[in-house]
Amino acid sequence: MTLRNKVILFGHTGKEVEITQFNKGMKASVSLATNDYYTNTQGEKVEETQWHQLIAFGKLAEIFEKYVSKGKEIAIEGKLTYREYEDKEGMRRFITEIRVEEVLMIK
Repeated sequence: MTLRNKVILFGHTGKEVEITQFNKGMKASVSLATNDYYTNTQGEKVEETQWHQLIAFGKLAEIFEKYVSKGKEIAIEGKLTYREYEDKEGMRRFITEIRVEEVLMIK
């Protein structure tokens, strides 16, 4: 069995898709909210929201641009990626993103 870097998420987009044009194509970026529920030690049901940054390239970016908007419920399959950059003040910043390989529109 080959182990892969694979992420599957179901959630709602938190903002409008941002499109970046490059010489060889385009990139779509959007945040995705997923919710989890658990019962705390006081017996209360708690909802916990996690935010994930999604990126898609090429044809998938075009699909995101055309069909995905704020609040859209989607399911994605992709892989976890990490990158770093230096901001304007010279500080190193780290970003965790999910590079989308498949998308399914739920609603």
